[in-house]
Amino acid sequence: MLNTATKTEAADAPQELTDGFHLVIDALKLNGLNTVYGVPGIPITDLGRMMQAEGLRVLSFRHEQNAGYAAAIAGFLTKKPGICLTVSAPGFLNGLTALAHATTNCFPMILVSGSSEREIVDLQQGDYEEMDQLAVAKPLCKAAFRVLHAADIGIAFARAIRAAVSGRPGGVYLDLPAKLFGQVMNADAGRKSLVKVIDAAPAQIPAPSAVKRALDVLKSAKRPLIILGKGAAYAQADDAIKSFVEKSGAPFLPMSMAKGLLPDLHPQCAGAARSTVLKDADVVMLIGARLNWLLSHGKGKTWGEAPKKFIQVDIEPKEMDSNVEIAAPLVGDIGSCVAALLDAMGGNWPAPPADWLNSVKAKRDDNVAKMAPRLMNNNSPMDYHGALGVLRTIVKERPDAILVNEGANTLDLARGVIDMHQPRKRLDVGTWGVMGIGMGTAIAAAVETGKPVLCVEGDSAFGFSGMEVETICRYDLPICIVIFNNNGIYRGTDVNSAGSDPAPTVFVKGSRYDKMMEAFGGVGVNATSPDELKRAVNAAMDSGKPTLINAVIDPAAGSESGRIGNLNPQSVLKKK
Repeated sequence: MLNTATKTEAADAPQELTDGFHLVIDALKLNGLNTVYGVPGIPITDLGRMMQAEGLRVLSFRHEQNAGYAAAIAGFLTKKPGICLTVSAPGFLNGLTALAHATTNCFPMILVSGSSEREIVDLQQGDYEEMDQLAVAKPLCKAAFRVLHAADIGIAFARAIRAAVSGRPGGVYLDLPAKLFGQVMNADAGRKSLVKVIDAAPAQIPAPSAVKRALDVLKSAKRPLIILGKGAAYAQADDAIKSFVEKSGAPFLPMSMAKGLLPDLHPQCAGAARSTVLKDADVVMLIGARLNWLLSHGKGKTWGEAPKKFIQVDIEPKEMDSNVEIAAPLVGDIGSCVAALLDAMGGNWPAPPADWLNSVKAKRDDNVAKMAPRLMNNNSPMDYHGALGVLRTIVKERPDAILVNEGANTLDLARGVIDMHQPRKRLDVGTWGVMGIGMGTAIAAAVETGKPVLCVEGDSAFGFSGMEVETICRYDLPICIVIFNNNGIYRGTDVNSAGSDPAPTVFVKGSRYDKMMEAFGGVGVNATSPDELKRAVNAAMDSGKPTLINAVIDPAAGSESGRIGNLNPQSVLKKK
């Protein structure tokens, strides 16, 4: 009787339970994903609260797109998928731009969105924020999954993490219907359902024959050039890349987010002679860079008349021959490929011909000398070069700070003027040239690295995400925003000759963006000269306080579409 009673009492004892909310949190924590960027609302408000209570850092934004950009750049900086959490339908759609941006730029990111109930959505019966989000997301990311049962949450996050970081990284969508969060299951079974991802991005070793072919082509060059892309920066194989470039002796050209892998002041850097080296090189090695529009697709006037051979190092085989023939494709992860190249080079790699190195140096020095006086003016109102000359000096004095940069002229000119000295310290608009990444990127850079951030914005670009200055103040982040304010898109002097409305590219003249920051308790400064700008930025970087500096730029400064005005089609018709 005693044994029977004991068994009955044990059977009646309450089981420890868990639910969908906690399994999502446990899956993230188990895999070291401890920071979440998002916007609360139905059906994920309580999930955000619970995440915070369980020790995750949850940063709540004013718009999902900016939270998504933060998650995307977090993935770039950490090599772990950044997490963006949104509500259903409109919130999901707001995050989708950032998800596509992450995929295009090869940043690992997971967009986690609550969604409406499948039964009603599939019958199109008009549920709250009804949308087949999985179908919408699929064309814009590497992978997309929907979870219907709490027991599958662990495996779903494991698959999402692997998809985001393996091979060529990118965005992944995870759809969590509202009913999922409240599903209850045995806690022990829940723990067993979780998956700790092991070796999510395994090394992909290049074939020895491909390594030999690449080095044979490089050794045959009379005018070699190495181009470093943001994939090389993402790889975090900094020492190996530096050793390889220096051992090769070849001039190198960093794409914008690869600046600082080797310092821009390195004697082999050809950034200031970009046009010359692209036109005159006979062998070009691409490391983590793609021959897309940013490199004129590897052909045309930019690349000159001289025949060229291309060596390409990339983890994606389909990238080879995408625009021009690749003479030596080297497929594998960049760290493994560069290590293999170094090992195979031996101890007596021949230096490139002196006449090539001397011609590149002469062109670089000449261009730097021509630019120097333009960067030293103290005009009021400022032009771009006077303002950027100040910021160039500040970045040199503070090489550990992170520079975030977007705009048209503000982006194009800053990319060439401001030298970078350490890797992954320049973050910008990426492959699409998309405007609006600034505030989200700055926030994630400050959160993920703990470093001060200098965010240099065109006034147009700032408009896409400006309300996030409240987010910056709320979390008291060490971010200094400098807005190059020339009263408009490209410039503030356009005139509408046909009516009283302002021209489409013109903003309110004399806007005081600094007052926005003051409204939320941050520091606002109006700077009208390079000297004032220098004092204000240094004070902000020293204090670590959220600061916005309204840098007054001559409204006539700037060119149509910056340096890509050729992409703007022109009408051949004349008005009668």
